[in-house]
Amino acid sequence: MISKEENILFAAEILFAEKGFEGTSTREIAKAANVNISMISYYFGSKEKLYEKLVEYRMNEGQFFSKDIIERTDINEWEKVEKIVDQFAGKVRHHKCFYRIMQREQLHAENPHIIEFLKQTKMGFISMYSKILESGLQKGIFTKNPPIYLLHSTVSGTLFYASNAKEMYKEFLNDTDDEEVFDEKYYTELNKHIKYLLKDLLGYEENK
Repeated sequence: MISKEENILFAAEILFAEKGFEGTSTREIAKAANVNISMISYYFGSKEKLYEKLVEYRMNEGQFFSKDIIERTDINEWEKVEKIVDQFAGKVRHHKCFYRIMQREQLHAENPHIIEFLKQTKMGFISMYSKILESGLQKGIFTKNPPIYLLHSTVSGTLFYASNAKEMYKEFLNDTDDEEVFDEKYYTELNKHIKYLLKDLLGYEENK
């Protein structure tokens, strides 16, 4: 069961993705969440604070999974990279609305709180990749040392672009499968593709 606060956040997320922050009213959010408009003030104080809370909520989900992976001792560094890609791709696939919001924010961010939060989140991911790469190089699991900031851009940039272009590629492939079936195939191939790229960039050989 989700809380009343989460119910409002998730309803707002869909509207913000569709209409943008400025184009969405608190009245519309309240109607979509099936709550009295006063509940938004009670839980968040304002539409802007609700927006900030949504970004923080979704970004913290990513930080939790990444911290768990990096601290694991039962898998090697390449397997950690694979798990990060799997979970990141899963989040982009299943939280399309939020990542649409985030791409818009990265181009037109005006809220200083969100700008800082996005920066700290990206820095956290870069730090995580850096630790995994350093450890993997020391153990001989990786043989190449690519720029960490470009490694992160390769993963996130490929995921976001491919996610946005999914319908165009479906048309290009003349794929007649229903949306759910195509989605499964598409994200499976995308996931594999990113791992192939990373294997080459990191100099990882499976049967070494």
